[in-house]
Amino acid sequence: MFDTAQGQILEFVRGRYPQAEIDAEQDIFAFGFVNSLFAMELVMFVEKTFGITIPNEELRIDNFRSANTMAALVGRLQNEPVVA
Repeated sequence: MFDTAQGQILEFVRGRYPQAEIDAEQDIFAFGFVNSLFAMELVMFVEKTFGITIPNEELRIDNFRSANTMAALVGRLQNEPVVA
């Protein structure tokens, strides 16, 4: 699942910034392309694509720096038990 999530996230980011050579470990915020609008689009993409809701406490920049960190976040959230 991690590799699939990582690939989909990379595809999304590369689609928005085709001029940048981005790999799974690179900090996308370090490129200087990412603004607050794209950050929100990224959150919405991850939630919709992977069927998760990202809780407020997980909306930290460190969870979104790279495709690897986003894929790890997806994995954590998909494996968390639902609290009723």
